[in-house]
Amino acid sequence: MNQHLDTLTPALVWRHFRTLCNTPRPSGHEAALVALLEDWAEGMGIAHDRDAFGNLRLRKAATPGYEGVPGLILQGHLDMVAQANAGHEHDFQRDPINTYVANGWLHANGTTLGADNGLGVAAILALLEDPDLTHGPLEALFTLEEETSMGGALQLADNWLEGTRLLNLDSEDHGEVFIGCAGGADVVVDAQLPTKALESDECVLKLSLTGLKGGHSGMDIHQPLGNANRLLVRVLRALEHVDARLLDYRGGTLRNAIPREAFAEIALPSDEQQEALTIINELAQTLRRELGSGDDGMQLVAESLSPQQDVEPLTLDASVMLVAALHVAPCGVERMSADVPGVVETSNNLGVVSLAKGRFHLCALVRSLHDSAVAAMADRFKALFGLIGARVNVENSYPGWVPNPDGELLERFKACHQALLGKEPEVKVIHAGLECGILGSKYPHLDMISFGPTIRGAHSPDERVELATVDEFWRLLRTLVEALAKP
Repeated sequence: MNQHLDTLTPALVWRHFRTLCNTPRPSGHEAALVALLEDWAEGMGIAHDRDAFGNLRLRKAATPGYEGVPGLILQGHLDMVAQANAGHEHDFQRDPINTYVANGWLHANGTTLGADNGLGVAAILALLEDPDLTHGPLEALFTLEEETSMGGALQLADNWLEGTRLLNLDSEDHGEVFIGCAGGADVVVDAQLPTKALESDECVLKLSLTGLKGGHSGMDIHQPLGNANRLLVRVLRALEHVDARLLDYRGGTLRNAIPREAFAEIALPSDEQQEALTIINELAQTLRRELGSGDDGMQLVAESLSPQQDVEPLTLDASVMLVAALHVAPCGVERMSADVPGVVETSNNLGVVSLAKGRFHLCALVRSLHDSAVAAMADRFKALFGLIGARVNVENSYPGWVPNPDGELLERFKACHQALLGKEPEVKVIHAGLECGILGSKYPHLDMISFGPTIRGAHSPDERVELATVDEFWRLLRTLVEALAKP
C-alpha cells in the first residue's frame, strides 16, 4: 500500500512514513506500531526500552569521537487523529491510510493523513538510520496518546531521559520555530436529565448539520470556521418557539478537533412541524451567509422520522435548560495575547456533545498561555452546568511551555536556518498544546525548540502536507543535528 511514497524525496523519510501509513495507529491503539519499531531497532542494532506507560525510547550511540557531546533527544508522538468524511467507511484500527499527491501536496483519501505527527516520527527514524550522519548521543522519544489525553507525556517516567537538549518535531509551519505553547485541560460534563414519554400528538424530526471543514482546535481556532455543535445548538434554541424537546444528540468525535458534523432528534407538536421546517430553512440560509467563504460547505437538513412510542425526549424544562447552557457555553477564541501579538491566549472548543436516553455528556478542551486562565475557564463551566445539576470534572490538565528566547538551542537553529535557507526563521509561540510544556515540567533542565514541515487541515480529512517543505525540513533537521555535535 502507498508504494508511490517510495518515489518521493527525501527517500529515507518517506519510506518510514509509508510504514506509518500502512500501520494503523489511532490514539490508544499504538501497540502494533511500537512492536514494529522495536523489531526495526533490533535489526539496526539500536537500543530500545519502554517506560511503565509504554512510551518508547530508542538510543543510538554517538559517532566515534563525539561521545562527549551533550545528549540530544528527538521527540514525537506515535498516535494520529482518526477522522473520516461522512459516508467514507474506514476502520482506523485495521485499515491503512490511503494517500495520494495533488498539486505538490500529499493528501489522504477521505480520512486524516497522520502527517501530524507521522512526518516528525518518520524524520527521527530516518536520522537514526542515516549512515552518513555525524552526531552525539541520540535518544528518540516516541510518546503515546498525545491526541486524546497527552497521556504519554503526562505519564512519562521520571529520571529516564538522559539528554539535555530536545527537538520536538510536532509543529506544522515550515520557516517557523516554536519556543512556547499553550497549556490546557479537558472539561467533562455529565448529567442524567429528566425525560417524559412521547405524546400522542407529537412528531419527531432529525436535524443534520454537515459539510463543515473542521480543523485543529488549537492552531485553527482563530480561523473563520464553523463549530457544528455551536451552530446546531443555535438551531435548537430557535426551535424552542415550537416547544421542541430534545430527544437525541451527537456532535463531534474528538475534543481537540473542531466539530464538522452534528445530529439531533427532536419531538414537537405535530401541528408545529411546518413552522419548525420554516425556522430551520431560514436559519440554514442565515448561517451560510454568516459563515461565508470561510466555511462555505455547510448543509442543514431536516427529515421526519417515524415516532417510536417507547422513546422519551427530555422534559420541556430540561430541554430548554440544556440548550440554554450549551448556547452560552464558551466556544472559540476567548482572548488574544497582549504580550505575543497575533497569538490566541485563551480558547475553548466544544468538541464532543451527546445525549441519549436523558444521559448528557460534553467534553470541551480549554487552552491558554496562562495556566490560571485554563483554571478560570474550567470554573466557568462548573458554574454554568452546575445550574442544571450536572457533574463537571477537569481532567488531563497539562502545563504550558514558557518561552525561553535566549536559549542556546534556538540560536544554533537560527544559524542553521540562515545558512541553509538564506533567512532566519520566525520565532513563535503556538496556541496548540505541544508536549514540550509537560516534558519541561518533568525535566526542567531541557533546552527545547519545536519545528516541522508545512501541514494544513490537521485533525480533519482535509489534512495535507506540502512536499517541498518536507525536503527542506529534513535538510534543516540533519544540518542542525550535525551542528549540535560540534562545539
